[in-house]
Amino acid sequence: MTTASPAPSWRTPALVVVCGCLISMLAFGPRSSMGLFIGPLSETNGWGRDVFALAMAIQNLLWGLGGPFAGALTDRYGPAPVIAGGGLLYAAGLALMPYAETHAGLYLTAGVMVGLGLAGASFGTIIAGFTRLLPPEKRTWSIGIATAAGSMGQFLFAPLGQAFIAGFGWQTALMLMGGSMLLVPVLAGVFPGAKESNATAPAVTGANIGFAAAVRQAFQHRSYVLLISGFFVCGFQLAFITTHLPPYLVGAGISPSLAAWALALIGLFNVVGSYASGVLAGKMSKRYLLCANYFLRGVSTAAFILLPISPATVLIYAAMMGLLWLSTVPPTSGLVALMFGTRYMGTLYGFAFFSHQVGGFLGVWLGGVLYERTGSYDMVWWLGVALAMFATIVHWPISEKPAPSLAAAEAKA
Repeated sequence: MTTASPAPSWRTPALVVVCGCLISMLAFGPRSSMGLFIGPLSETNGWGRDVFALAMAIQNLLWGLGGPFAGALTDRYGPAPVIAGGGLLYAAGLALMPYAETHAGLYLTAGVMVGLGLAGASFGTIIAGFTRLLPPEKRTWSIGIATAAGSMGQFLFAPLGQAFIAGFGWQTALMLMGGSMLLVPVLAGVFPGAKESNATAPAVTGANIGFAAAVRQAFQHRSYVLLISGFFVCGFQLAFITTHLPPYLVGAGISPSLAAWALALIGLFNVVGSYASGVLAGKMSKRYLLCANYFLRGVSTAAFILLPISPATVLIYAAMMGLLWLSTVPPTSGLVALMFGTRYMGTLYGFAFFSHQVGGFLGVWLGGVLYERTGSYDMVWWLGVALAMFATIVHWPISEKPAPSLAAAEAKA
């Protein structure tokens, strides 16, 4: 039996939150800037957009597929080794992308390596660490902070990536972004590992049931199934926009630099949206927040594709989507913790995030395939609007209380 070691005196909750936010910023930045590379990479290699789109789709899928495994490893061994390993794999995938001269090479580097790296080093693992470190009243706030930090990474890396491409070429730009990810293992050292316990951490909540029983219970709970069904829509919309908005705008006559700033503006406004969502999710109904988010996404996207495209409409849409971008994460993760406690938070949020990334896979892939076949993104834009209305509906009946079987198990305990 492994004996837990006391936490070192320097490891305070505040330090862990700060470093977790920096990791979230570094991890989300390059990934959210991938749309800037679809044009130059495809032109250099003579590929259609569907090739790059499939690589990004594989990335999203493996990011999601790796989520439950990364969550389970985090639940067992602590966040530190999971984040560090993910950061190294992420860095290698980005740095090797310029050397991918075949479809398979791009799928391996941009798809498999970056996707699995993100599963370990992105905000899913950070969220699991935060929920076990902080008391219940501060959880959604800390998740909002971590999510906002990821958005700040998008704000910083989108124009930075475009500047790197313009100044050094897309190959060097990718290697520079990969180099920045080497900071992640260093920052991961502030998180506890397998043999450490944080004296300031609250007790882990949730019934003392086995891993398999916890997963089975979750998927038998109607509200959890509804929640992860809605999260699918979030992934579809975000992945499609991140990858295909820049080439969509350039094709409509918008300059590449403004397209990059549109991604940056999404990140900037999501700093506000994610933080506000984290605060509000601790004070009001989480399901109502989610319903409002998806409804406004649908309305905003419909208005954007119906109106003539201009710099003004691009920036207004980017700002609106920024407010709604990752604002789903605090209430979604908060509902998972409310329903099932924090004992298996990493795993159960990982399954929810897998649903998100399956949506991301389809959003990116369909964007590329339908563009190559029809010469337009219109079908995918309207599918995103329809899915937003679907998500608005499925979140409405979610029950915001612990799962009945969990409450019964805790009562017996």
